Amino acid sequence: MTGNVMKLKVFSFAFAMGIIWALGMLLLGWLGWWCQWGLDLIQVIASAYIGYGPTFLGGIIGAIWGFIDFFIFAALVAWVYNLCACGCPRKRQSDDAI
Repeated sequence: MTGNVMKLKVFSFAFAMGIIWALGMLLLGWLGWWCQWGLDLIQVIASAYIGYGPTFLGGIIGAIWGFIDFFIFAALVAWVYNLCACGCPRKRQSDDAI
């Protein structure tokens, strides 16, 4: 083993996860608007995301909130992962050579 550590690119990971969560919030809001599906879940999320609801505009507002919320969360996750991945004690060079 060479001791290389795989690190996450914090911004890229956070941006990708923010987009995924935003699309989920948009889809959930619009499904509630079109099909009356998931209204209880939308109501719970709306208690945290101001303006979110089962409407066209509510879905867009939820997507914006969701992107911001999950971008911050995913950035923290990636940052902590990178700290943990780099903080592990590595073997000395003499231990690797046989």
